Amino acid sequence: MKGGMGGLLDGAQVSAGAKKLLEADAADYTWAAAAIGSQNAASYQLATGDPVMAIGGFNGSDPSPTLARFKRYVADGEIHYFIAGGMGGMGGMGGSSEITSWVEDTFEKVTVGGATFYDLTSPEK
Repeated sequence: MKGGMGGLLDGAQVSAGAKKLLEADAADYTWAAAAIGSQNAASYQLATGDPVMAIGGFNGSDPSPTLARFKRYVADGEIHYFIAGGMGGMGGMGGSSEITSWVEDTFEKVTVGGATFYDLTSPEK
């Protein structure tokens, strides 16, 4: 049921292009993507029907997973995309800011439907 709650509980709007991007080859990964905060992750998971990892718990402030653990997931090829943004700047807390910084410094950026994704299988040159 949508509506009524507004604000904090509204998840991301998932464009058709973003949905298509995440659904491509999703079966080859444990998670089609990772996103900061459970509401952001849930929006993408519901739109695609594919698993999306929530980094940092509800609002991105919980230290789960750690940067070291996230790097292992990426090295093992378990996550295809990292979804940039989410939680209106709240995602910059705790371990999620370390993960975001590492991803932004390491991987190729792809913009689709007004949202920014990082392909965790394509390090920048």
